[in-house]
Amino acid sequence: MALTPQDIDRIAHLARLQLQPDERQRMLGQINSFFDIVEQIRAVDTTGVTPLPHPVAAIQEIALRLRQDQVSEVNQREANQRNAPAVELGLFMVPKVIE
Repeated sequence: MALTPQDIDRIAHLARLQLQPDERQRMLGQINSFFDIVEQIRAVDTTGVTPLPHPVAAIQEIALRLRQDQVSEVNQREANQRNAPAVELGLFMVPKVIE
């Protein structure tokens, strides 16, 4: 998947960037080289390979340091929501920002 200069223009517009022509060309090259790397990775046959929980697990045994999932504080929902502008059914109400 290669991007075109028009794609770069659209991305720059969406990101509210004003790119100079040389910056636009450099950005096009960098993003397309990134997509080339992704395509190389996707081309590797990984059938039968067990996913690793952590990259280091490929070279040594690791023990994940996870804490016990225990409640350590009391529920203070009402106190935390007291000064909220709007609350409904125990949830903070916020204005819609995405249409």
